Amino acid sequence: MPSDSMIYKSACRMCHGGCGALIRVEDGRIIQIKGDPDNPMNKGKLCPLGSASLEQIYNPGRLKYPMRRTGARGEGRWQRISWNEAYDEMVAKINEATENNGAESIWVGTGTGRHHFPYVSRFANAIGTPNWCEPGTAQCFRPRVHGSIITMGQLPLCNYTEDAKPEMIMFWGHNPLYSGPDGELGFGVREALVGKPKTIVVDPRETLLARKADIWLQLRPGTDDALALAMLNVIIEEGLEDREFVAKWCHGFDELANRVRSFTPDWAAPITWVSAEQIREAARLFANTKPSMLEWGCAIEHTPACFQTVRALLCLPSITGNIDQPGSWSFGMMPLPPFPQLFDKMPMKQQKKRLGFDDYKVLSGELAQIPSAHIPTVFKAIRTGKPYPVKTGFIFGNNALSTYGDVTSVYETLTALDYLVVADIYLTPTAELADLVLPAATWAEVDAMPAVPFYGQNVILAQQKIIQFAECVQDEDIMTEICRRLGTEHGKESPREIYDTMLRTGLDFGWDELKKMGYYQPEFKWKKYEKGGFKTPTGKIELYSTLLEKMGLDPLPDFEEPPESPYSTPELAGEYPYILITGARIPMFFHSEFRQLPRLRKGRPEPQCELHPDTAAKLGVKDGDWVSIETKRGKCRQKVAIFAGIDKRVVHVQHGWWFPEDDTGPDHGNWQSNANTLTSMDPPYCSAMGTYQLRALLCKILKIKDAGKPWRPPLPEKYDTNVADVQEW
Repeated sequence: MPSDSMIYKSACRMCHGGCGALIRVEDGRIIQIKGDPDNPMNKGKLCPLGSASLEQIYNPGRLKYPMRRTGARGEGRWQRISWNEAYDEMVAKINEATENNGAESIWVGTGTGRHHFPYVSRFANAIGTPNWCEPGTAQCFRPRVHGSIITMGQLPLCNYTEDAKPEMIMFWGHNPLYSGPDGELGFGVREALVGKPKTIVVDPRETLLARKADIWLQLRPGTDDALALAMLNVIIEEGLEDREFVAKWCHGFDELANRVRSFTPDWAAPITWVSAEQIREAARLFANTKPSMLEWGCAIEHTPACFQTVRALLCLPSITGNIDQPGSWSFGMMPLPPFPQLFDKMPMKQQKKRLGFDDYKVLSGELAQIPSAHIPTVFKAIRTGKPYPVKTGFIFGNNALSTYGDVTSVYETLTALDYLVVADIYLTPTAELADLVLPAATWAEVDAMPAVPFYGQNVILAQQKIIQFAECVQDEDIMTEICRRLGTEHGKESPREIYDTMLRTGLDFGWDELKKMGYYQPEFKWKKYEKGGFKTPTGKIELYSTLLEKMGLDPLPDFEEPPESPYSTPELAGEYPYILITGARIPMFFHSEFRQLPRLRKGRPEPQCELHPDTAAKLGVKDGDWVSIETKRGKCRQKVAIFAGIDKRVVHVQHGWWFPEDDTGPDHGNWQSNANTLTSMDPPYCSAMGTYQLRALLCKILKIKDAGKPWRPPLPEKYDTNVADVQEW
């Protein structure tokens, strides 16, 4: 490990973005982290999260050594043990579960993509269980990945690292100024906006992008599919498609045209709350302005209609010819071979035991690009033992009790496990329910190779281990050591060995060389489909999917009203009159992370819900009051933020809230302001992806009338501040 004064090139992973970073070390301690000006991803910039990295790395609240539960589950009593004891215990539990109920009785879970993400499925496959999953496999990003691969053969990306810039950007359910998912960073978006391209924003909230947009479509939450279908109707009916590109490179245009013929703007207007004229204006602007990009986000993936919504949105750039052209949606260079996740090493007989395999073919079965289990089905098996027992759990880097939908169901599920291991950086509400807690490394303490954007690999970064903090261990090394002690046939190579093999297979250098370089950027090429076509059965973009047709699924996009809405459940809407949305990014946090970092918490010390001024007046509340947001599933308390940029029928609730400073109980206030007390994992599910409804649910708002001082979470002085919210960075 370094002990002198040196600067190391690495990659910030406070989120899963992958910004280049320079880390200064003196006497074995990191003293400064700043953006790498040479890195093409962020060009020297860091967001508030990256700038607060030192508070994360050296946080006194971090887990420092393995701990075994000594009291009742959730009682908060722990005993320090050695890593050797922890490994022996985990190996014994895996062997016991496998011998008694088969390897499929082990569940492996994780959170949103970080360095360890592909290792979780690799670990599950190595120990023989098909039941791994993470919240996003059906609710965030994976529907876009799977839908794109089925439609185009590859995930399209917005590429801002090249000189070519778009003349049009359509932001759909995505606010990249506050989020940098998977290497598609907001820094590049900001640079593109300097050129003043035309912009369309589809969002229920008037974000900064919406305020400055040429057209803002303030749709009813959960009706993205109707809006996309109506825009396709306009483009096709008015002959605005790129006829040459469609004729040569699109399969099923006539079938798509027939499908959307009835989905007119006049049909869509009362469904979406967007006027027919606005829909026509947006469709014409998008079709007539080239080159254009589509920036889409996970907001489209929070209802059972998500997969066909993705398919409809894929059709918009496709029929207008905005595919892999300079300044348009592009495909990545993909210089590396696929990461060895070991799906091919699991016998098909065992794969078919994956919970969800038969029911959700795109998520879990034959059409899955990265097959994962269906979370509600896994959780039901844990609680009921049906269709077979699942009693042993491993969670790597996920605060499930705060971030999965329907927190009550999640709590019942986790406490139903016979044995639970959680590897994390802090003792989260989820870790407090574990039998064994493992101290994980932060991003400056691991060797990893983010190749970004995901499924593009236009820049390959070296994320270096700079320091050793206490007894913290990289998640991948934990999984590798378990496999070695189990003596599994696969999964025993170190991360460094895998990175080196991947680099030498795809390029002409290895891991040590990449660490010295900091990053590698292959030469970018456009119109790659001209050599060999698209990676689909027809060699074309499949507007009409032959793969979906073969599996008995609808080969064309369609509309589906959310199962809980003012129109599908009008009686429920009588009691719960407002539409609930949640999940928008907060620039100071990453989902449930970083509430214990003073520098970030001062920007948002308390949870907020946004109400329209008229709604607030009707409820008799003012800015800063605490209210109770309630659904038929539960309730939570948040502070009112009056916001005119939201429909008076819609309420936006911040997600991910718990209170690390709350030491009154091991749940750390997880139930007080957690948006997932309001959400659901109940059916119906998307027939392809198994997605459930997290967005556009029905709720009511009640003014809190507690005696005495209004309720508020316990807030230490270091967080208690009136510092204004960070709106720009």
